[in-house]
Amino acid sequence: MTGATGVMGRAATTALHAAGHSVTGLARDPDRAEMLKRMQVRPVPGSLFDRETLASAFEGCDVVCNMATSIPVGRSGLRPGAWKVNDRIRSEGSRIVAEAARLAGIRRLVQESVSFVYADKGDGWIDEDDPISVTNAAEPVVVAETHTERFADNSRVGVVLRFGNIIGDDIMTHRRLARARAGQAVGLGRPESWMHVVHPDDVGTAVVAALGAPSGTFNVGADPVRRGAVVAAFAAAAGQQEGSFYRSLVVRFGGERLEWLTRSQRVSSERFARSAGWKADQPEFGPHWLSQLVRVRGATGRG
Repeated sequence: MTGATGVMGRAATTALHAAGHSVTGLARDPDRAEMLKRMQVRPVPGSLFDRETLASAFEGCDVVCNMATSIPVGRSGLRPGAWKVNDRIRSEGSRIVAEAARLAGIRRLVQESVSFVYADKGDGWIDEDDPISVTNAAEPVVVAETHTERFADNSRVGVVLRFGNIIGDDIMTHRRLARARAGQAVGLGRPESWMHVVHPDDVGTAVVAALGAPSGTFNVGADPVRRGAVVAAFAAAAGQQEGSFYRSLVVRFGGERLEWLTRSQRVSSERFARSAGWKADQPEFGPHWLSQLVRVRGATGRG
């Protein structure tokens, strides 16, 4: 697994261990290696951009799960060049991972992706056959998906998991809670529009299910929820009477990096459920997704 120490990687590792699998994780430095050891993951040194080193790291594995990302948090994401590293991971890194997997004789590749790529469809349901809207921000995501699709052939399987917006014990959710406590905006888009969300636990079980899925691209998330309901849940968890949305001027300033996060996307995950037997443990978003985070913060000061 690449990206094993990130929020998706940690969730996937937990679920894979629970399902009886052993996990090997790519470690780019000694500190990451120690983190992996604490997670009961066997660390192997290497770089996401070194094909030969990756191929050596992949040897002996049955599946490669590419969960590597480097997402800027908060206002830093609006700075020039802030997304350069993440874009390179998804475009160039995903290509090298797929090439190394072929060299190592890997027969199954699982690639993380996001459902934000779909075009705005208002109140209409969205499945994997619906059109995507490829902007400069979305292009690296589509490139990563393409590398996985090309990996697949008669003897190899490539599975792309288009995850919804992760809400759980991750840095982005904690930042939103902090903003909500301060009475600041946490919502993007229109309150009545739809949002595709996923709990970290279901990211993990989806990766396990992908081990038996056919080649293809699949949506993964809870039932769609109105953006207004998500903002209200954050406000309630933060002890505020009501939440608020970012002003349209802020969204325009954010350009393409924020635009795809404002689209109305009533995304269905039924195809993955049918094809892989996956079922969300957290099928409906609600305040309970955040209540545990608030209790942890109250006890430890975290967040």
